[in-house]
Amino acid sequence: MFTGIITDIGEVTELKNNGDTRIVISTVYDTSTIDFGASIACSGVCLTVVDKGDDWFGVDVSGETLSCTILGEWKAGTRVNLERALKVGEELGGHLVTGHVDGVGEVISVEQEGDSKKFTFTLPNNLKSYVAEKCSVTINGASLTVNDVTDEADRTLFCINIIPHTQEKTTFSTLAVGDRVNVEIDILARYVARMREQ
Repeated sequence: MFTGIITDIGEVTELKNNGDTRIVISTVYDTSTIDFGASIACSGVCLTVVDKGDDWFGVDVSGETLSCTILGEWKAGTRVNLERALKVGEELGGHLVTGHVDGVGEVISVEQEGDSKKFTFTLPNNLKSYVAEKCSVTINGASLTVNDVTDEADRTLFCINIIPHTQEKTTFSTLAVGDRVNVEIDILARYVARMREQ
């Protein structure tokens, strides 16, 4: 479990295909405190540490994960939002995030609004009932608040504002129109929707 508060921006340094794909990511984390088998959210995807060095860790990614997230687009040099797993008793600064990506969206526009940037994303049709104004959503691992949602004939759009601090501490500083992003809906919205089906 995570909170959606990004604590490092890592970088993909190596990818190896050995059945699954081994991805090596550089980090400023003290890797001596990271156990083998630990979970780290990598741009919103919960991955298991299987190897590590002084300033890097390695994860294995299945074909399924590559196909339903943006990880299949990663290459050496890709910057990655990182968050270590939540420990009991730590501050919950964002919202509860599982690291299980629900779908992939796309950046439609980026507009300057004061010092902040307003991002508009597409939302997969199967997720539109889970996203509403002022709800939480996770984009590439970052916990964010939805400003507004617009249902169009063939798609749903939603907007968020990124303040300068978040731009500096995440990969949102370089996110551009046409980029695809990992989307995870609020876990509470999922449970509420399921209860309404009963």
